[in-house]
Amino acid sequence: MSEEQIKNSWTEHSRSLEKEFDARIARDEKIEPKDWMPEKYRQTHIRQMSQHAHSEIVGMLPEGNWITRAPSLRRKVALLAKVQDEAGHGLYLYSATETLGISRDEMYEQLHTGKAKYSSIFNYPTLTWADMGAIGWLVDGAAIINQVPLCNTSYGPYARAMIRVCKEESFHQRQGYEIMMKLANGTPEQKEMAQDALNRWWWPSLMMLGPTDDKSVHTAQSMKWKLKRKTNDELRQQFIDQTVPQADLIGLTIPDPDLKWNEERGSYDFGEIDWDEFWQVVKGHGPMNKARMKARVDAWERGEWVRNAAMAHAEKKANRKQKQAV
Repeated sequence: MSEEQIKNSWTEHSRSLEKEFDARIARDEKIEPKDWMPEKYRQTHIRQMSQHAHSEIVGMLPEGNWITRAPSLRRKVALLAKVQDEAGHGLYLYSATETLGISRDEMYEQLHTGKAKYSSIFNYPTLTWADMGAIGWLVDGAAIINQVPLCNTSYGPYARAMIRVCKEESFHQRQGYEIMMKLANGTPEQKEMAQDALNRWWWPSLMMLGPTDDKSVHTAQSMKWKLKRKTNDELRQQFIDQTVPQADLIGLTIPDPDLKWNEERGSYDFGEIDWDEFWQVVKGHGPMNKARMKARVDAWERGEWVRNAAMAHAEKKANRKQKQAV
């Protein structure tokens, strides 16, 4: 065969594979690691899954510094368990992403050098204990809205990892709401603290669901591949419609003067989000961007000796086992 014939044959073969791949997506079949997939599908999943994993790991930082300052032993234990859950979520997701042919070290390098993103929400400071309630209620609440559809995403390892993640995030959301409810029903000062936390976390929580559909460069393709089942704007509307009645129930006020019920649509109208702020934070200019990255890089560097010791121990154990076998 000539070079041209080989090239045409390969092109035809690739088209056939892609056609079968699209048919599998249409049939809602799961794509597994050893299955053929378009390179763009693989890269899109690496980007989203690693970003999700990074968000879980960086998300430990705003809450971690409140473990020792929680107001009771019960609260300390609950917050410690939550932060531990988030570490586990990160590990599940890193493991799932590795099935696409990228190493854990490469993902860490992308995070530490700023090549990879994580959720913008974690670049805001946690100023009071009420922020632990607001993060659980709002941030984890928005995460659940976004993540439950991922249990049915087209890539098998991601979908299976998300089942456990969503169950635990649901618990985190209830835990945060309970903190806010206690504060809202407490002293005037406690209720004011809860309202202040809601005021500061409401808009960033709406932003964390991503840019508007017309500004999102990935949504259309992700919807086609069933990586996403709902658009950013649909998820944001669902979050607002779900959360506003919860705030009303405990006597807190959503900090949006334009918020009102739209009888015709059966959902809430809401005010304009400050997208300039969103893009500034995404680009690394948020209140805590530099501090978050410094904390992660410092932890990685300080933990090098532990990783080296673990690897040396594993190698020593393997050598001993090999000698015994001989």
